[in-house]
Amino acid sequence: MATFLYRLGRLAFRRRRLVVMLWVAVLAAIGIGAMSAPGTSSGALSVPGTQSQRAIDLLQKEFPQASADGATARVVFEAPSGQKLTSAANKAEVESLVAKLEKSPQVSGVSDPFTGGLVSRSGSIAYAQVSYKVAEADVSGAAHAVQTDVVAQGEKAGLKVSLGGNAVKDKAASKAAELIGVGVAAVVLVITFGSMIAAGLPLLTAILGVAAAVLSVTLATHFFDLASASTTLALMLGLAVAIDYALFIVSRYRNEIRDGHEPEEACGRAVGTAGSAVVFAGLTVIVALSGLSVIGIAMLTSMGLASAFAVAVAVVIALTLLPAMLGFAGMRIMKGRMLTRRMKALERGEGESTGVRWARFVTRNPVKVLAVSVVGLALVAIPTMSLKMALNDDSGKPPGSTQRIAYDTLSKGFGPGFNGPLTVVVDARDSDDPKTAAKSAYSMLSKLDDVAAVRPPSFNESGDVALIGAVPKSAATSEATKDLVGEIRGHGTALHQDTGADLMVTGLTAVNIDVSTKLSDALVPYLAIVVGLALVLLLLVFRSIVIPLKAALGFLLSVVSTLGVLVAVFQWGWLKDLFGVDQTGPIVSLLPIVLIGVVFGLAMDYEVFLVSRMREEYVHGAEPTQAVVQGFRHSGRVVTAAAVIMVSVFSGFLLDDEALIKSIGLGLATAVFFDAFVVRMTIVPAVMTLLGHRSWTLPKWLDRVLPNVDVEGEKLRHALEAEQTDPAPEPVLAGVAAGVHAGSDGHGAAHAFTDFHASGDPDTPAPAQQAAGKARGLSRFKQRLARGGEAPAPADSTESEAPARRKLLKNPMRRS
Repeated sequence: MATFLYRLGRLAFRRRRLVVMLWVAVLAAIGIGAMSAPGTSSGALSVPGTQSQRAIDLLQKEFPQASADGATARVVFEAPSGQKLTSAANKAEVESLVAKLEKSPQVSGVSDPFTGGLVSRSGSIAYAQVSYKVAEADVSGAAHAVQTDVVAQGEKAGLKVSLGGNAVKDKAASKAAELIGVGVAAVVLVITFGSMIAAGLPLLTAILGVAAAVLSVTLATHFFDLASASTTLALMLGLAVAIDYALFIVSRYRNEIRDGHEPEEACGRAVGTAGSAVVFAGLTVIVALSGLSVIGIAMLTSMGLASAFAVAVAVVIALTLLPAMLGFAGMRIMKGRMLTRRMKALERGEGESTGVRWARFVTRNPVKVLAVSVVGLALVAIPTMSLKMALNDDSGKPPGSTQRIAYDTLSKGFGPGFNGPLTVVVDARDSDDPKTAAKSAYSMLSKLDDVAAVRPPSFNESGDVALIGAVPKSAATSEATKDLVGEIRGHGTALHQDTGADLMVTGLTAVNIDVSTKLSDALVPYLAIVVGLALVLLLLVFRSIVIPLKAALGFLLSVVSTLGVLVAVFQWGWLKDLFGVDQTGPIVSLLPIVLIGVVFGLAMDYEVFLVSRMREEYVHGAEPTQAVVQGFRHSGRVVTAAAVIMVSVFSGFLLDDEALIKSIGLGLATAVFFDAFVVRMTIVPAVMTLLGHRSWTLPKWLDRVLPNVDVEGEKLRHALEAEQTDPAPEPVLAGVAAGVHAGSDGHGAAHAFTDFHASGDPDTPAPAQQAAGKARGLSRFKQRLARGGEAPAPADSTESEAPARRKLLKNPMRRS
């Protein structure tokens, strides 16, 4: 792979104008297609096979007028202080607003507060239930406009009007998080490289990559129904990994330049080595995100696949567009006008970096460091034992939003259960007496302790399916409501035995409970699948059994510690004011499983980038401890910068007003911090120091079976060294004359006719002469770099490239 990527990097560098033009054309084509795309949906959760979904399917068939899967909205009215809605003026105004809602586009029905018993006992609060014929994603702008007009008209009349339900359009999300993340990334890159050009290239290619990924996801909505969260997650991850991947390749390119290689050669070597690590790091992220599709929830599947596609685009951008941009930058990328005195000294090889000093400290005290790190993460993980999960509702909306106001107003007027009503379906098609079965279900519901109100059954046209409404006393996300749903379903067994009718519970609250249960049950199988597949990839990369196992165990430590932080902040309320959390509650059910998928991929990124450089040093002959230190010397600074960038990008989402987005931002930022700085840069070197050579051992039978993917570029290195150092001429066929050319030492050197330059010029120097000339030129180039000066870009090497290079790259194992 390293040899292929080497050739790809050089090709993109050489054909940079063509590569850039192709990417511009691709972006333009995707953008034109995305302009007419329908866009993402809100991503309503549904789990085929669950009881709540079966009930919805039955209602669609037997109660088509009810629009079981249609969007709903609650318009909540509150009288001015000291007044009641039942007064003549307020009642007339409410009835006028209800009439306006009935005429709204796509509306199938509106319940009147005064005739439907939807007025609180105090008479100051009421609500109208609005049902739409279409799903929430298809509610039109005209329907949303009517909702806005109703609020404005009611407030003009002195009433407090608020909207809740899934048919209400959320406020447009702020882009501050992305802007802050990009801004911090720019600062970190400038500090890391000390060069505006070197810092700008990762940002430029990352922005182009994210644009291509997001536009592609939007284009895909022509053919698939994708949740809106898909774009958000793809944007978040695509931006983070694209900057990181470009950062590693640019850093390696600059190192190769300092080693005295021409820009094109340096680009090829950087893509061949760091690019190989990027490919496998990207594959682990893609595997982890694609694994979300095995859970069987459409929303998670779309989120996982869209994000995996964004990561794939980031990898392709790093391997093609970035080398082309390096070609345009040329030697200007080495200009370090913003370097500190210490950074200049480090580039001259004087002194030791902080990463090297840290690595030496860890390798001198591996047992103590390992014990402190593991115990510390274990203590942070203790709150995880109290983890409770539920899906979010309007109680998690930002304070001051119309959904949050409606939720709080209904809770004040009717009790918290009114925000999570249950729909009980009695399927009596196989019963001898459907009416008796429905009556029995109604009586059973009325006797339950946690039921605040029960609406009498209503039948379909055939009279064999009944619909009963039940309002819990507890909030929709509470454990009490979850227990109530389980209790009602438990009574369904007795009802079936007595009457032959089936009882099912549905509604948004029941759907959320079923989805939470499904996610909890899928957590362990998903973890096993993702970790198993990624372990195979790491086994191929490092050709070691110990390192993949260590990587997986370190990841588990990161995840449970992160969950501990989330429970402490969002569930227990620790430091909630610091993070702007105004209300504590269960952790959103989607978060742990999304966190596992995302963090596992990112954790393996750091594992691949850091340990692959250690393996490269070990394969080249370094002792295990020395390889660890050298790995930090070359990759420690870059991994630190990458982790700081990711933490910054994810932390920006803490500024969002919505609790769900806050929890995702805090979870991802915390996980990256723990995994990069505690696990990968502390626990990993400590364990590898203790294990020594055993870290890199592989059973002989497995070594023979596994393909050698050469992620550290060993074959490539041998091929390039053979080209530069092997003086033996190519064999001359009998009867073919050999030319004699003067070497640099004045002696004649045989030169085979078959080794002429591609142009066929007989005066072209032999490869050995070229290598000697190149070595002299590059030594002067390295001396100038060491003095801190600016070296001119060497001549394009493509015109002087010898056929020997091409032969060796076609067959890197060839030896002359």
